[in-house]
Amino acid sequence: MAKTVGDFLVSRLHSWGVRRMFGYPGDGINGVFGALGRAKDKIEFIQARHEEMAAFMASAYAKFGGELGVCIATSGPGATHLVTGLYDARMDHQPVLAIVGQQARAAIGGHYQQEVDLAALFKDVAGEFVHQASVPAQVRHLVDRAVRIALAKRTVTALILPNDLQELPYEEPGRVHGTVHSGVGYRRPKVIPHQDDLKAAADILNSGERVAMLVGAGALEATDEVIAVSDRLRAGAAKALLGKAALPDALPWVTGSIGLLGTEPSWKLMQECDTLLMIGSGFPYSEFLPKEGQARGIQIDIDPAMMSLRYPMDVTLVGDAAETLDALLPLLKQKRKRDWRGDIERNVEKWWKLLGKRAHAKASPVNPQLVAWELSTRLPDDVILTSDSGSCANWYARDVKIRRGMMCSLSGGLASMGAAVPYAIAAKFAHPDRPVVGLVGDGAMQMNNMAELITVQKYWKNWDDPRFVICVYNNEDLNQVTWEQRVMEGDPKFEASQRIPDVPYHRFAELIGLKGILIDRSADLGQAWDDALFSDMPVVLEVKTDPEVPPLPPHFTLKQVKNFATALAKGDPSEAKVVDGTVRQVLSSVLPGAD
Repeated sequence: MAKTVGDFLVSRLHSWGVRRMFGYPGDGINGVFGALGRAKDKIEFIQARHEEMAAFMASAYAKFGGELGVCIATSGPGATHLVTGLYDARMDHQPVLAIVGQQARAAIGGHYQQEVDLAALFKDVAGEFVHQASVPAQVRHLVDRAVRIALAKRTVTALILPNDLQELPYEEPGRVHGTVHSGVGYRRPKVIPHQDDLKAAADILNSGERVAMLVGAGALEATDEVIAVSDRLRAGAAKALLGKAALPDALPWVTGSIGLLGTEPSWKLMQECDTLLMIGSGFPYSEFLPKEGQARGIQIDIDPAMMSLRYPMDVTLVGDAAETLDALLPLLKQKRKRDWRGDIERNVEKWWKLLGKRAHAKASPVNPQLVAWELSTRLPDDVILTSDSGSCANWYARDVKIRRGMMCSLSGGLASMGAAVPYAIAAKFAHPDRPVVGLVGDGAMQMNNMAELITVQKYWKNWDDPRFVICVYNNEDLNQVTWEQRVMEGDPKFEASQRIPDVPYHRFAELIGLKGILIDRSADLGQAWDDALFSDMPVVLEVKTDPEVPPLPPHFTLKQVKNFATALAKGDPSEAKVVDGTVRQVLSSVLPGAD
């Protein structure tokens, strides 16, 4: 049988190092699926329950596996379903290639069934490269450019293949004018700033007396270098959510997360510093950074477009975080005064004690903070942790202590619901020998993550390590938005939009052949985590949590306090419980409560 365009595509992707892709089949992409079947085990196809979940998996696979994520879908609705997951990859700077089918070339423009202008659809999310193939000899350079651009620019690219083209015999481009002869291969360059820029940055850092660091996902591979620079400057370090694994939380000068989901020590660090060193972070909320003019700023980032975007920087250093910090370190003077870091360490110590009291404050049925708190000390050293967006992300951000060697992530820039379970699945395919834990709210489970438990059931026996736990916070409430209505808008909880059905998630797990655990008492939580983490099969741990435990911000503004009071004055349907839960959290340092 002659090699088809589909066969060439699979072979070329294999030459680029692609060994796995996530997706869902359909007649618009059958030519490629036929080629995948003929290629035997060259590229493993992972069947998701929905194309959006496949795109999330590709994004997470790039994050946890450190290589190109690939997702594939049919024409029309298959392609449109990919978009949310692709935006997750784009906004978190992950290399992902989307391969989608299209109607036959002769039908395009004829208002044909499932005909969508896919180049226009992907124009923003895959703006660096999106093209539709028209002849076989074009496919070679389209694949090569799509992969190389995704890897080089850490972004999303898209390749559109009409279904009739996929079945045609493949032809190499001729040696004639008007053809392109591309090749395979890409190696990330070593990028280090100019020496005079490093010297200028060092001068500012050496002159600062109260240096604060903010590390993000760009520092995940620079842990040792960040620690060395911090020790040299006696600085404290806050972590953007995507940089949670960049520094171990056991370090006494690490203040934890920053922002709405952040910690009080991180807030104080930024409000009291005179110098800011930002490393590999696009953290969006400028109001949590130093006031403009308060601190001199240095930023290190591999992407020049991200420079001086959140805070006006004095010196910007375009380069790889580890390489740049390594080059900067010899230029930094050892600071001797311990006052600044001593204050930071005392703040951090007090904060962890406060979090422990808040986690153990009385709640009904279970305090959601306690779920993360009890997990934290039990996490295996090599765990990969995922979280969804919503109130569960608060407890993931604050209450879980990350140790060196762990990995963790969530939908950062897009902050989409529904990412936790597909992220966890992708993590398991990237590292089948490592345990994986996902934290997810009941809203996201009902939205789309329950179906992906079927994907877990389909594949888990192929994993080297069966430990896979999805913890569901079941509070029958779209909780993060409920609290935003109260605190940001001054409105009481709107039951019609916020109340969601009570679903027995643990029983659904059992129904499809997984293990289910239900917890509705705080006293049983620790043992439940032990059982789940030592299980010989995937587990859904469902915890009935109290929706009236507030995800308190690290700092209250007068407007937030007024809005909260206004919401209660208007008659919140859970007013008494809201007041009780809030009082217990705010006063937890003197009123810790007990079950």
